[in-house]
Amino acid sequence: MIRRNQNSIMNKHFNIPATRSTPEIIADWDAGLVSMAGDSYPENSFEFFTSTIEWIKTYLAEAQRPLHLELRLIYLNTSSVKAMMDIFDMLEEAHARGRAVSVDWLYDPQNERVEMLAEEFREDCSFRFDITAEA
Repeated sequence: MIRRNQNSIMNKHFNIPATRSTPEIIADWDAGLVSMAGDSYPENSFEFFTSTIEWIKTYLAEAQRPLHLELRLIYLNTSSVKAMMDIFDMLEEAHARGRAVSVDWLYDPQNERVEMLAEEFREDCSFRFDITAEA
């Protein structure tokens, strides 16, 4: 199913394949799931994350089901951190309006920087935000 959103076409499901500098992003409308995995240091983070941010905005406005983010991010540059902050702010606003939203951030236990970054993000969130070391 496809929906027009201003000048773009919004797919109910999409998959952005990973590259050397960008994470794989999969969005599944029916499952209420967005997953991201890999490194994130694109040349233009704003441009890279725009479709994902728009998808999340549309989902939160139209779907009546919970939204879950599953993250396996390894490295984020400063502009990717800003994009993630924008996403978490949208989730926080939705949660404040009574929407069920949650985050599971899974990380390599040998990567303390990612764990610390996830902890910093979680401090600003009142919705369920779990951080788990993967075995």
